[in-house]
Amino acid sequence: MFHKIKNVSALPDYRLSVQFSEGCTKIYDVKPLFEQLPIFCELKDQNLFSDVTVDVGGHGIIWNDDLDISCDELWENGVEIETPFDGLMAFSDATTLWALNESTLRKAISYGKLIEGVDVCKFGKQWVVSAKAMCREYGEPRA
Repeated sequence: MFHKIKNVSALPDYRLSVQFSEGCTKIYDVKPLFEQLPIFCELKDQNLFSDVTVDVGGHGIIWNDDLDISCDELWENGVEIETPFDGLMAFSDATTLWALNESTLRKAISYGKLIEGVDVCKFGKQWVVSAKAMCREYGEPRA
């Protein structure tokens, strides 16, 4: 399964906070890469390390043309942490993971399959849904 990255933040001690579209956050320690792949020693420069961004499409994270880490590496070797936002995702992410149209989710709200304030919530123009509700109504993610 593809684990799309939504956001990444540099933390102290060469660690990264990586948020995935599935609604979970993992902490990834970059220090072991310094010995495994010497090119990553460039990241000891705190200015460069803090310039980390998500690559286009969420397939990994990048610092420059030479330094990147794949979403699979971050998912498999990151340590999951608890946050108040665990299990929540935007409709756009849910529709991608479950191969649905956003209109399907909007109809599910109007028919009472997804209950506003329990399963879904709207923040401004953005709808957010719980992964638990998606699994209950649509099974495991397909993407």
